[in-house]
Amino acid sequence: MSVSDSDDEGFKRRRGRRRSEKKQRPFWQELPILIVIAAVIAALMVTFVGRPYVIPSQSMETTLHGCAGCTGDRIYVQKLSYYWGDPEPGDVVVFVGPPSWNTHYQSIRSDNAVVRGVQNFFSFFGLVPPDENDLVKRVIAVGGQTVECCDTQGRVLVDGKPLDEPYARYIFPYVPGQPYGPSGGREFKPVKVPEGHLWVMGDNRNESADSRAHISDELQGTVPVDNVRGKAVFKIWPPSRIGPVRSQNAQEN
Repeated sequence: MSVSDSDDEGFKRRRGRRRSEKKQRPFWQELPILIVIAAVIAALMVTFVGRPYVIPSQSMETTLHGCAGCTGDRIYVQKLSYYWGDPEPGDVVVFVGPPSWNTHYQSIRSDNAVVRGVQNFFSFFGLVPPDENDLVKRVIAVGGQTVECCDTQGRVLVDGKPLDEPYARYIFPYVPGQPYGPSGGREFKPVKVPEGHLWVMGDNRNESADSRAHISDELQGTVPVDNVRGKAVFKIWPPSRIGPVRSQNAQEN
């Protein structure tokens, strides 16, 4: 055997040993790298794709559960749809409440600075809810449209056209002349939605403090599109409620 052949075989053996050593690396050495990769992917998903939210109130019954005594739905809210367009009538959206909607909001963060820092850190990865007044409602009218209530049947009108809303739940019958309020009234004056804003209402109409409840604020109850966090597309918890959250545009009926 020549010297060159011997050197070549030695090189191959050394390369084989290096490959063997790489294959035999203990899992605990790779675990930190895997955790970092998973954390980066989770952060990117939460920031750019979507995240889960908990439904805390009954304003969207029966589309979304959040009533007293029942398990609040957890929904997945995706952001992708609104990178290339604005919310449309019938979409169920999660948004941050404008100033007048936040009167009774209390921070969900701890008073302890260390604990609060940990909460904010995990919120970045979608493991803790964001510290903001996130609400979920259905889009009824968009910028440029005029919304009001009611026609003779108690229906909401958009640009003068009454809406037949299969998702809407009313506890009290329509009483002409009775303004919107806790007694079950439905009527509210016409509002022209400014461009870049939305008029939103809960599906559980008598149990929802939505755009109607804030009609006297500086935005006339409308919500800026910039406040929208995303579109609710799927119920992910509890198991008995898993399924899609469908957009239903009553303006097309």
